[in-house]
Amino acid sequence: MKRLLSVACMLASGMGAAAVAQAAPAKPADPAPAETAAPITGATKIAVINFEAVVQQTNEFQRDIADLQKKYQPRVDTLKTLNTQIETLKKQLQDSSATISDTDRTAKMREIDDKSKDLQRQGDDLKSDEQEAGQETLQQVGQKVFDIMSDYAKGQGFNLVLDAGQQNSGVVWATPGVDISKPVLDAYNAKSGIPAPTSVPSAPAPRAGGATSKPSTTH
Repeated sequence: MKRLLSVACMLASGMGAAAVAQAAPAKPADPAPAETAAPITGATKIAVINFEAVVQQTNEFQRDIADLQKKYQPRVDTLKTLNTQIETLKKQLQDSSATISDTDRTAKMREIDDKSKDLQRQGDDLKSDEQEAGQETLQQVGQKVFDIMSDYAKGQGFNLVLDAGQQNSGVVWATPGVDISKPVLDAYNAKSGIPAPTSVPSAPAPRAGGATSKPSTTH
């Protein structure tokens, strides 16, 4: 039941990377042939960012997720009630096992089975709706975060930004000052004008500067 009753848990289970990838602008066309391209001078200045973490920690995303939780709460409550009914019927059947007639036993078992199937169906529908709505929210906010990140990186003279949050990013370590997660997050919240929610899920904030460790391979 618990896995069916939490929007936040579903958003954190594997769909984030795909959604952020879809949020990024389409890959630009292949560059002009080498003989006509302008030469690149100087060393490449690289930044790193935990992009998905930044998106999920924006005030806008947290506000929208809280709104989704409120939207789906009545359906969550219905599932809880239905589950309680099933557990009550099971206990009644167990307590009366020595005295209940075969006809009543069959009827009660059928009722338990019907309610269990209904619980599974409603739970699957809720999970699907939550994931679809959550992914859409992640994509919408992710696109805007991408734009802020691009402007910030250009303004700071970075030529390349690596997503340290991706499993195969290749980022194992970075010198202090190249992690732009925190400044991009702050810039986005400032531009959106959306205040920080009074209650947010516990999650580590992106660090400003400092070393960037290799992301975990488990999600």
